[in-house]
Amino acid sequence: MREVTLRVRHHGEPESDVSADHPDLTLRSVSSLSGSAAERKRIVEARGPADEIRAFLEEFAAASSVKSAEPLSPLDNDRVFVAVTYDSYQWDSIAQRLADHGVHYRVGTTIRAGWEHWTLYLEEDDDLSAVVDSLEAAGNDTELMRDVALDEVDGEEHLALSRILEDLTDRQREVLAMATGMGYYDEGSDVRVEDIADEIGLAGTTTWEHLSRAEEKVMAEVGEYLAARGH
Repeated sequence: MREVTLRVRHHGEPESDVSADHPDLTLRSVSSLSGSAAERKRIVEARGPADEIRAFLEEFAAASSVKSAEPLSPLDNDRVFVAVTYDSYQWDSIAQRLADHGVHYRVGTTIRAGWEHWTLYLEEDDDLSAVVDSLEAAGNDTELMRDVALDEVDGEEHLALSRILEDLTDRQREVLAMATGMGYYDEGSDVRVEDIADEIGLAGTTTWEHLSRAEEKVMAEVGEYLAARGH
């Protein structure tokens, strides 16, 4: 079996289109779809600056295919859960397209800066090119981010790490990778945030903000992973 990660610009769908205007926001589906043929429901987690979450939800709720977007947690937090109801007749479902191809996929798709990140698990006889063709025929842009045989990685631990990294923005991953590569987290290290900023070409405060948010997301996911295993 292969693990494949696709980045999809889902044109015409409000989660993708509106999030393109809010690149500091990360969306993730945290429930399966439910509902009827006419309307579908699910819970979405939004992470990012509180003002960005509020602005996103205001634009998102105004989309014609969104019947409602009700916050389930306070909007003054940087992590908000939202109950979303869609008009099924105006909503193009990538999950349904994948199901039509008989492809396994990871529940909990993330969306950042207009791009949906889908992780697929393909059997030997699954046709990735047919899946991509189907997505692009619907007017979407598709990029292959990863394609690796699962027997080349350490199963459960790899999947957990992959999920953590997907939650980071591109800039957060860049800053975190630079910090790690420069030895910022090594015991006794004298590397400063300013040193990382100089290497990347960002202001010190901007670098600190990206690094702080990356650390917060990583540690939150690690904490959930350990708690689920009784640690």
